[in-house]
Amino acid sequence: MAMNREQKRLLQKQGAIDADGSPKASRRAPTPPRPKEQRTKPRQFLREVRAEMRKVNWPTRAETTNYSIIVFITIVVLTALIAVVDLGLARAVLWVYDA
Repeated sequence: MAMNREQKRLLQKQGAIDADGSPKASRRAPTPPRPKEQRTKPRQFLREVRAEMRKVNWPTRAETTNYSIIVFITIVVLTALIAVVDLGLARAVLWVYDA
């Protein structure tokens, strides 16, 4: 197996090869099978969901209003920008083909 110095150093650092470059014998024991995880009961699941929802930092009504206004203004501005670019490109294409 041809490898450059960088690959060789990396494999030596990981312990995959010896100093002379020959691969080490693998002595890894097979991993035992994992036990099946028990399913959460629906009541316990809902309890945990409720507990997590209590931890959420919900925005206030004023924050929600401000964010909604910002989103609305952004949508209006971007829609106008795209409309102007579209109109300009349409006129440019018509000008090129009419010429």
